[in-house]
Amino acid sequence: MQGRLKYVKRSDQFVLAVQLALETNGFTYRKWGGVQTCKAGDWIVNNGGDVYTVDRATFERTYRQVEAGTYVKTTPVWAEVAREAGSVQTKEGVTHYRSGDYLVFNEERGGDAYAVSADKFEAIYQRAE
Repeated sequence: MQGRLKYVKRSDQFVLAVQLALETNGFTYRKWGGVQTCKAGDWIVNNGGDVYTVDRATFERTYRQVEAGTYVKTTPVWAEVAREAGSVQTKEGVTHYRSGDYLVFNEERGGDAYAVSADKFEAIYQRAE
């Protein structure tokens, strides 16, 4: 893998989101080549038509509400391009990725990981100044 670099979400990028604020055991679903789990309190996110869930603590730490149901990511991420296919353990499940996809981390030292296709990543993130 190439070196990990710091990125920020482009200023015109926002998500629609709702918290699963119900008495529930949550649910599971298939995405990114694996089973994902949404727990009570997690967030269901629509990111330009790509719908997925985000762990409650991660969402609350990395997003800010701009209007009802609309949020922007306010914290940077660190990312590197995968040189070969593989998988990464996320807080929601396992995500499989291909060579050329980005491995993205919400923590500078590599914690709280996920994977994003190169075209999506480059459309929504830019290198931090």
